Amino acid sequence: MAIQFIQKKKKQKYLILIFGAVLLITVVVLWYGFFRGEKIKPVILVVAVASKEIKINFEFLESSVLKELQSFEEISFFDKEAGRKNPFLPYGKGLESETELEIGSEM
Repeated sequence: MAIQFIQKKKKQKYLILIFGAVLLITVVVLWYGFFRGEKIKPVILVVAVASKEIKINFEFLESSVLKELQSFEEISFFDKEAGRKNPFLPYGKGLESETELEIGSEM
């Protein structure tokens, strides 16, 4: 029994030393990283970019490739009534006919 207690105490001493070393390293890093008296001055970079003149070639719009293109047919609208009155009702269940659906919606 006495041997086991001595081994546990040695293990605890090593753990305390490791914890203290980690704590000391953390304090040193924080001290030099955040709390040091020197402040870093921001550096302002000025980049001079030569302005370029943009030229658009409008002659391309009159080329034969664009003249050969065809426009799409115009789509007609749906001329019937779209969908059911209550699209959330399952088919074949619930209301038996459209008349019951209309009566149910008036309530």
